[in-house]
Amino acid sequence: MRNTFCSLPNREGRGRVLFLLLLCIAMQCPAQSLLPYQDVTLTAGQRAADLCARLTLEEKAQLMMHESPAIERLGIPQFNWWNEALHGVARNGLATVLPIPMAMAATWDDALVQRAFTAVSDEARAKNNVARREGAPGHYQCLSFWTPNINIFRDPRWGRGQETYGEDPWLTSRMGIAVVRGLQGERQGGYRKTLATAKHFAVHSGPEWSRHRMNIELLPERDLWETYLPAFKALVQEADVQEVMCAYQRLEGEPCCGNTRLLQQILRQDWGFKGIVVSDCWAVDDFFQPGRHGYSPSRTAATAQAARKGTDLECGDAYRTVPEAVQAGTLTEAEIDVSLRRLLKARFELGDFDSEEQVAWKRIPANVIASDEHRALALELARRSIVLLKNSPRTSAPNGVLPLLSAKHIAVMGPNAADSTVLWGNYNGFPKHTVTLLEGIHRFAPTARHIGGVNLVTQPLDSIRMAVEAARDCDVVVFCGGLSPRIEGEELKVQQPGFKGGDRTSIELPQAQRDALRLLHEAGKKVIFVCLSGSAVALEPELTTCDAILQVWYGGEAAGTALAEVLFGRVNPSGHLPVTFYRNDAQLPDYEDYRMTGRTYRYLKEEPLFPFGFGLSYTTFKVGKPRWQNGRLRVRVSNIGTREGETVVQVYIRRIDDLDGPRRSLRAFRRVAVQPGLDKTVELDLPRRCFETWDAATGTMRVVSGRYEVAVGTSSADADLRAITIKL
Repeated sequence: MRNTFCSLPNREGRGRVLFLLLLCIAMQCPAQSLLPYQDVTLTAGQRAADLCARLTLEEKAQLMMHESPAIERLGIPQFNWWNEALHGVARNGLATVLPIPMAMAATWDDALVQRAFTAVSDEARAKNNVARREGAPGHYQCLSFWTPNINIFRDPRWGRGQETYGEDPWLTSRMGIAVVRGLQGERQGGYRKTLATAKHFAVHSGPEWSRHRMNIELLPERDLWETYLPAFKALVQEADVQEVMCAYQRLEGEPCCGNTRLLQQILRQDWGFKGIVVSDCWAVDDFFQPGRHGYSPSRTAATAQAARKGTDLECGDAYRTVPEAVQAGTLTEAEIDVSLRRLLKARFELGDFDSEEQVAWKRIPANVIASDEHRALALELARRSIVLLKNSPRTSAPNGVLPLLSAKHIAVMGPNAADSTVLWGNYNGFPKHTVTLLEGIHRFAPTARHIGGVNLVTQPLDSIRMAVEAARDCDVVVFCGGLSPRIEGEELKVQQPGFKGGDRTSIELPQAQRDALRLLHEAGKKVIFVCLSGSAVALEPELTTCDAILQVWYGGEAAGTALAEVLFGRVNPSGHLPVTFYRNDAQLPDYEDYRMTGRTYRYLKEEPLFPFGFGLSYTTFKVGKPRWQNGRLRVRVSNIGTREGETVVQVYIRRIDDLDGPRRSLRAFRRVAVQPGLDKTVELDLPRRCFETWDAATGTMRVVSGRYEVAVGTSSADADLRAITIKL
């Protein structure tokens, strides 16, 4: 019999015949039916349940660790749950680098923060799309992001405080909600854009050096419910956050990743959380490792305790002992299946198993990464985050050293002046270009001299004198100092006076810089101190030695431009502090004591150096007496200065009969722009639920009937507030 196919004269003809043969076969054979988990018409929960039932116990264990391998027999792709996006997509090459979260909190602009994280999630999806086309996405390439950090920054010595949104539960809640909404996005075709994670649950804010063994006990219920938990509750119930990360330490004797009260009672039962609980990295190992919690006798026992208490996903590899725990009877496969269904459901909701045609997010192009639009957002955030703390004399612009309108001989000094990486903070990406503080100043003052020679922490005085002498011909010195993410951060190995393990043992400005500022002042220079840090620095002596002080945080890739615009008057500073700046170390309680007594603006009895919510402007604002009716607050804000500017209207409450409660607590805020010589009526929602406080009589958070003080102003200080009394 003649081989017709082989005898065809060319490849094109053979191809046509082959196509016709295959078509005939397809027409004669029924299409292979889809398995339920492959059927996109089913819900993510239905697909997850079906797929879970097809897995072996060993495969389930593999999928419960952050490095989840591909399971080819079922078409399950590789997935790594560990990705970071603290202030831009991190640790994955080129990305837009935004200011750190503490700086974002200083904007008091949650709408802008949501826009920024919408841009971050665009870049996240684009990067994941590129990784998929090049192969299986790995570490820092998938769509589960372990941010935001919504721990309350109760003590400025905590090196990771820069990752948070400050010391106030309400401000932290609003900023955290904005981050989650920006990251997770609105669903398209039923698919989520990314997964966000509320961390670290709960009561976690240092010290870094003892977090793997620390037990927090004797914590008042009021502090737990009124300070440490509200932001987590808000993200679960208002933002639909999809992951919650449990913390390293123990609370009341149980590790947080195996804590019945936290994970089962509060998170699941009371708040109705349906998403994933993930451990902090290798936190389950802390259960049994020598010298740590001493809670479990072995890795297998730790696995059983964490999984049974509600930790669905482990960052680490202890969960490889899941089969052993099941065989030992300390864990059941039914309990494992509860976690597996949650994990698989989240992956189906991301579109991890589905095609580009089905998942619109998979079509976001790579050109959004570090785009001009996103870089403009970084600049806008940096501008709004800068806080003017002092402008001699301590009034508004006409009599202050800032803005620099006529200075001709400018020197730029300090250890952070020409350093680009200091502006990136921690958990950072890598920008196209970083505008250093020096570069930004040179754009406005090309002849400004850069003078090096002053260290960050310690230095002989004679060496500092030489640097100061080099500025003898300059009228104004812009000194760029403060701290650095190289000395404050997560578990750092730092051997410097005042620092330990990434934390600080003293909040005073490092001595080398303090000496330099004093010598510059004694030499008769006008000194503008630009403070970079992720937290509060004690600057009491600098009120004397410096003519102006600007808090610039770690301002991201555009920080130099933003600073220069403020220095030279192109931008009117409008940032407000999200933390209290204490006078000195003596105002701080014991670092390892988690009780709120004496901490933050809510419980501090002494006058701080700069209060929570504080921020000066080149103009002057006046806030009128507020009016409250039917859940709405109205207040008139006047600009009685000579420049257009923005301020932040802040609303605080206090239950008058609650003698053990906070001095006041933030309950609403709004950024407002006002033209010079004009005023504006600002309206804010302040419904009954905003008056919820701790009720000792019932042991619950609720709105207690009685008299409340409602105070409105531009900071938390008494002098900056106008108050009324209302009755509920």
